[in-house]
Amino acid sequence: MTIRNFEATQPVLGPGAYIDPQAVVIGDVILGDDSSIWPMASIRGDVNTIQIGKRTNIQDNSTLHATHDSDYHPGGIATIIGDDVTVGHQVVLHACTIGDRCLIGMGSIIMDQSIVASDVIVGAGSLITQNSQLESGYLYIGRPARKLRALSDKEKTYIKYSARNYVRLKDRYQQDSR
Repeated sequence: MTIRNFEATQPVLGPGAYIDPQAVVIGDVILGDDSSIWPMASIRGDVNTIQIGKRTNIQDNSTLHATHDSDYHPGGIATIIGDDVTVGHQVVLHACTIGDRCLIGMGSIIMDQSIVASDVIVGAGSLITQNSQLESGYLYIGRPARKLRALSDKEKTYIKYSARNYVRLKDRYQQDSR
């Protein structure tokens, strides 16, 4: 695995966290308990904090970054991801906040200062534009994304299942590497 310090800051990994050998995690990154980072994911905490909650998975080829401190964004903008979140393949998360129990579909992009409330599904290929606020309990799709409909109970249950399934999978990878 590639875990690198940036200047004086190094990533902090919670118990049971897994980073694939082909992923890169740099700088001010906090990875929660039992979370997983999969091949070719890039998590670059060089200009601000990236915080990933417990049992959250960041899948292959995803990119996470933040916004630096400037006159335009005093203090910068961190990227914060909650617990039990599944971030699909090739997702870009930039200076945004994702609540708990969300599923971010493959190829989606979530831009600066956007807030995705807990219990949301962002459909594959969606674009969440800057400063968007996604309400809890809904499916959002499109480019730009729009609210399509309320999530079913089955979909809400699936979000939790997906996060726990990735905990089981990362446990298998960790056991296999011993």
